[in-house]
Amino acid sequence: MKKKQLGKTELYSSPLIFGGNVFGWTVNEKDSFDLLDEILGMGINDIDTADVYSRWADGNSGGESETIIGKYFQQRGDRDKYIIATKVGSSMKPDGDKDISKDHIMKAVEDSLKRLKTDYIDLYYTHWDDEKTPVEETLGAYQQLIKEGKVRYIGASNLSEDRLKASLQASKEEGLPKYEVFQPEYSLVQRDKFENGIRDICMDNNLGVASYFSLASGFLTGKYSSVEDVKGSSREMFLKDYFDERGKKILKALKDISDHRNISQAGIALRWIMQRPGITAPIASVTKSKHLKSFKEAMENELSKEEMENLNQASS
Repeated sequence: MKKKQLGKTELYSSPLIFGGNVFGWTVNEKDSFDLLDEILGMGINDIDTADVYSRWADGNSGGESETIIGKYFQQRGDRDKYIIATKVGSSMKPDGDKDISKDHIMKAVEDSLKRLKTDYIDLYYTHWDDEKTPVEETLGAYQQLIKEGKVRYIGASNLSEDRLKASLQASKEEGLPKYEVFQPEYSLVQRDKFENGIRDICMDNNLGVASYFSLASGFLTGKYSSVEDVKGSSREMFLKDYFDERGKKILKALKDISDHRNISQAGIALRWIMQRPGITAPIASVTKSKHLKSFKEAMENELSKEEMENLNQASS
């Protein structure tokens, strides 16, 4: 399996990153361990999580995903062979404010390190912008953590174009650490947020890109054919707006290729992202072992120029 360099770092990721948001939420600890065994066995070496995962599950307070990952690698004893990425900036309280101040980062990183049972984080993301902390303050906090050996590299997720550009400019002018990886929402149904501006900034500044919501909360798997299929479910709020004419065109294009290739629609949707300009690797998660088949399909099958164009047109 050919690894992909994350920006200009010394981190080389598998062409698909596993999203650990499901750990401690829709997947319990034992099943999470079993999934991790399979994921790593497939050659996936990059696990993405956040301090706030999986706060939204009943009885949780946040940090559950990190805790499970920490326990798992403590038992394996080979944590240094893998990339662990986590994030800071979200509040652990349901109604709390986003915070990327130095004080918050310095406390949050210690909590994450403790839960992950590690001395260092390979890639530490600004999860959400609070839009008030000076970018120099945030980057200065990361500079201290890198100097202390607690963080290797930094990334950003969900920053606006202006704040990302300001951060990159501050890195150049002030000698501060540079964001090496950007994490945007990106999929066949959500292209504009990344393609209209952010992609050019990332490519011009040699930033790696790890996309999230790569399967649009399950919409692109083909499991759901109409809004009636998701009514009353936890996915309704994410999927209800996708069942328009454009959404139907995308599902048809995926099905046509799926039927011809005899591979899953999820595998095709992930592969489309992998072959798009500016993308390093998509992030995706599953809750059941059988769904990992789509990961293998995405990593092992290249879409033709014609197939890519059909998907581009359907999703334009």
